[in-house]
Amino acid sequence: MFVIIGTVVVLLAVLGGYVGNGGEVGVLIQPFEWLIILGAAIGSFIIGNPKEVVLGIGKAFGTMLKGSRHNKQSYLELLSLLYSLFKLAKTKGDLALESHVEKPDDSSLFQRFPGFSSDHHTLEFLCDYLRLLTLGTNNAHEVESIIDAEIEAHHHEIVTVATAINTMADAMPALGIVAAVLGVIHTMGSITEPPEVLGHLIGAALCGTFMGVLLSYGFFAPFARNLDLVYKTESDYLICIKNCLLAHMMGYAPQVSIEFGRKTLPSHVRPSFQEVEETVTNLAPD
Repeated sequence: MFVIIGTVVVLLAVLGGYVGNGGEVGVLIQPFEWLIILGAAIGSFIIGNPKEVVLGIGKAFGTMLKGSRHNKQSYLELLSLLYSLFKLAKTKGDLALESHVEKPDDSSLFQRFPGFSSDHHTLEFLCDYLRLLTLGTNNAHEVESIIDAEIEAHHHEIVTVATAINTMADAMPALGIVAAVLGVIHTMGSITEPPEVLGHLIGAALCGTFMGVLLSYGFFAPFARNLDLVYKTESDYLICIKNCLLAHMMGYAPQVSIEFGRKTLPSHVRPSFQEVEETVTNLAPD
């Protein structure tokens, strides 16, 4: 929603200021300048990125428009799930988790938290490390280094699209200059034309520079920044799981273990201690 609002504000501010100063919008409509700039940008994007990034650009823009999947409610669900898992492990031992982590889709425990269970990647992430517990892993520091490496690799993988868009944003002003230079070349070839024709050609050439700069700093660079922030929330979610898991491995009670994760959350999505306590207190019995 805010992406759409921001886009509209940029367009209204730029075009409104231009028209308010006496400019004519029709002069800015230069389809061949757009063809040069956008065509070259798309071509260079394809050249400079692997197939996965090129094909993932549409999904990335959908992600940007929808924003982060994680809010206070999703974190309450996550902390409640982890509390239930840790409580079961404390009561019956880590081996009691085995039946749940081996077939999470059939687990009555996971089914009580449908929002989390529908996220295949995060579900697999959690089950992999719970499986290590059932196999007897008890060194929290070693597990922490593995989790950190996996989170970093995952973040690097998903952020490549944002990086590619940002690279394209950096190239837009230069591509605008390319379009402008070609326009000047065209103008010089028509130097014998009357002043009104030359003025139109020069204006069209300058539109190339204008479009390149506007697309770069008004749209593509903000798009990349937005995506980067959304992808960071995915890492924050996994880091919360990590902190809770490590606390459980170090022997803390379930309520304390999830508190380790809650305290690391950004303030705008962090549920209060009272909210978490009330939620886990009201959980249905296992």
